[in-house]
Amino acid sequence: MILLETDDVLAVAKPPGVSMATSSRAGKSEEEVVARLLGACGTDTGPLFLVHRLDVGTSGVVLLARSKAAHRVLSRAFQERRSRKTYRALVWGHPVPARGVLDSPLARDPKDGRRMRTAEGGKPAVTRYATLRRLVGVADLEMYPETGRTHQIRVHFAARGHPVVGDDLYGGAGRWRGVRDRTLREALSGVTHPLLHAARIEVPELRIDVAAPLPPDYERLLVLLSRARIRSAP
Repeated sequence: MILLETDDVLAVAKPPGVSMATSSRAGKSEEEVVARLLGACGTDTGPLFLVHRLDVGTSGVVLLARSKAAHRVLSRAFQERRSRKTYRALVWGHPVPARGVLDSPLARDPKDGRRMRTAEGGKPAVTRYATLRRLVGVADLEMYPETGRTHQIRVHFAARGHPVVGDDLYGGAGRWRGVRDRTLREALSGVTHPLLHAARIEVPELRIDVAAPLPPDYERLLVLLSRARIRSAP
């Protein structure tokens, strides 16, 4: 889905499951990543340049530059923290406090190169968050990462005991077994990716403010969670 199209920028809504990883060893070039992303979004306009990336299981707003000059300007705005990102996620449990800041440095896990972990001496990482809704067994959160470390949101909340629902890498994929409501348990067991969504990106100096709707599986689960909450109320 195309969210915004100007002379300098194309913003698309990335579906979950589309990889944005490049690899010289595997022959995965940036051009191939852009083509795969555009194909998943139903367009083939180009040429385009990646400004930032999302994890394979994460959905939401991705900005692509239409020229090298626009790419430089956008990349600098991201690097100098002159952009604002808003994420949504369903996490297990109910974080306390309901609104707060997670400030823990992150480093690569020496035992598993796929993972990151909180670690003294790691790179600074800060995530602000607010609870939108406390539902049955999970919370619907809005997050505002102030830094852009690999897996930052996923690691920060997993380290606090609140992994993202569906995140098998950080312990959020199997907890549905403890849910009593049968319908809800079946829905949670069918989640195949972390329910983490890049909901909005703002670059004020470039007058960019783009939002992406929640993916269908996230929306469906919110409906089921809300109904289960009503059924379980006294």
